[in-house]
Amino acid sequence: MIPYRAPGWLPGGHLQTVYPLLIRPDPLPCHRQRWETPDGDFIDLDWVTAADASAQPDCRPLLVIFHGLEGSSNSHYALTLLRAAAAVGWAAVAVNFRGCSGESNRLPRAYHSGDSEEIDWILRRLQTASPARRHYAVGVSLGGNALLKWLGESGTSAMDCLHAAVAVSAPVDLAACGHHLAHGFNRVYTRHFLHSLKRSAAGKLRRYPGLFDERRMRAARNLYEFDDVVTAPLHGFSGADDYWRRASSKPWLGAIRLPTLLLNAVNDPFLPAQALPAASQVGSSVRIDFPRHGGHVGFVTGSPPGQLVWLPQRILHYFQHEV
Repeated sequence: MIPYRAPGWLPGGHLQTVYPLLIRPDPLPCHRQRWETPDGDFIDLDWVTAADASAQPDCRPLLVIFHGLEGSSNSHYALTLLRAAAAVGWAAVAVNFRGCSGESNRLPRAYHSGDSEEIDWILRRLQTASPARRHYAVGVSLGGNALLKWLGESGTSAMDCLHAAVAVSAPVDLAACGHHLAHGFNRVYTRHFLHSLKRSAAGKLRRYPGLFDERRMRAARNLYEFDDVVTAPLHGFSGADDYWRRASSKPWLGAIRLPTLLLNAVNDPFLPAQALPAASQVGSSVRIDFPRHGGHVGFVTGSPPGQLVWLPQRILHYFQHEV
């Protein structure tokens, strides 16, 4: 696999993070499937059909994609991964976390960075539905952190559900990431996230008056303040500090036993380089790939206007040739 090299016309982690939003691929025709959750809620999964579906459907490998904060199956990285998987004859499904499929979920809770219990339920249901397949999972950003946490908690039992996994630009240290996003240019990303998060939170209050302190929610200036008043209490944490500590995947990386690729650019503006895990902090089955450039889920290549092909190629190469 060719190592990632950022194009000279797109310098710096910020440009490499933002630019992919301008060249996102067109949506793919997908089949949407709704699952009722054990607690009376629902999630939506979007399936894409392989370009060559001549093989028995239950025997083709399945790629499962978990998106990032306020993302969905329509995020640029999800679309490129779905397209790439279909092109090599795989089945692929993008999981929309609760409330991320374009329709508000039913319960006060939604999704969060450490929701490994939800990851477990999804992967085990997929495995039960098609046990003859080889299942592979990719978690991106928030989805990557939740997937890594599940992998560490599960240890060898993760092999019951998956053949291998990849985490891309995962905020493995939520405190380091959250505080980093509160300073400098990173506040642009924070404002973007807060705009979407506050809109969803306001919808929750309309359905559940008094669920949390509306004044504090609307006044939140950073992710710490928002998580402290909304995310943490809605998902069983005592506050932002407790949430960020208990939901971070970094303490679990050494317990991972499934073959896993940890892919993160050193210049990712969401996570300071010093917070990236060292080789001594991950399990022997975990491969670290930390290119110097690429931004946060960026990895643009080629001449202007650029392409988003390197990331899906890197992921599929790992699954097909390195595991």
